[in-house]
Amino acid sequence: MPLAEMVTLGQYVPGTSFLHRMDPRVKSLLAVFFLTVLFFINKISGYIFFLFFLFLLVELCGISLKYLFKGLRPILILILFTLVAQGLFSGEGRILFSWGIITVSDVGLWKAIFMSMRLAMLVFVTTLLTLVTSPIDLTDGMDRMLSFLTHLRIPIHEVSMMMTIALRFIPTLLDETDKIIKAQISRGAPLDRGNIFKRLRALISVFIPLFVSAFRRADELAMAMESRCYRGGKGRTRMKEMRVSPLDLWGSLVAILAGFLSILLNFLPYWFL
Repeated sequence: MPLAEMVTLGQYVPGTSFLHRMDPRVKSLLAVFFLTVLFFINKISGYIFFLFFLFLLVELCGISLKYLFKGLRPILILILFTLVAQGLFSGEGRILFSWGIITVSDVGLWKAIFMSMRLAMLVFVTTLLTLVTSPIDLTDGMDRMLSFLTHLRIPIHEVSMMMTIALRFIPTLLDETDKIIKAQISRGAPLDRGNIFKRLRALISVFIPLFVSAFRRADELAMAMESRCYRGGKGRTRMKEMRVSPLDLWGSLVAILAGFLSILLNFLPYWFL
């Protein structure tokens, strides 16, 4: 499978759903709100409700859940490491099993589940934001939302532009990596055979041309921007003015209510998940 199909972060899926039509500033603020809510949920019931609401948004946007789950593949190792570290080496609570340095406890298992679910949903929220918001809209939204920081001599437009370009080039660099790997394998590089040490050494033949390609693309992009007289945000005008519509207000109200309801589920009786 190509690497670009394994990573969904930074990719944009065009559409006409209500999330696609919402103001990018509102979507960015709601994404930050959801990310904050995740750190206040400490019951499985809250996570289940949050996940249900998130999946409902994905379905209403016309995006496949299978496509959203692909975003977990890059951090699957991190999730598994969290499960193992918390589940097998935590001695908090009632000990269920103990053998040498391995200690399985009820509190450790709960923490492992909580942290793994939290990591997965952090990826889901950020991936959904990039799937329904184009890189240009993200740049304009961040530029408008943080424009007050320009009074502190912080180049907000340039910072938002760099972040958006970085997101935009994630799929491009993944495609380039996939092509380089296939080319090196066809030349006999042991990237798909041998032990792990041989494969790690063989990755040098991938990293060097990848860095060269990335710097070349950055140089070409800089030249293209200069040839089009790009001078940053100073004196910049926009064809489309951003305005908060009733759709943004109603969408924000529903999202905030869902977020607070996920937190309120913490106050259910202890036996209820």
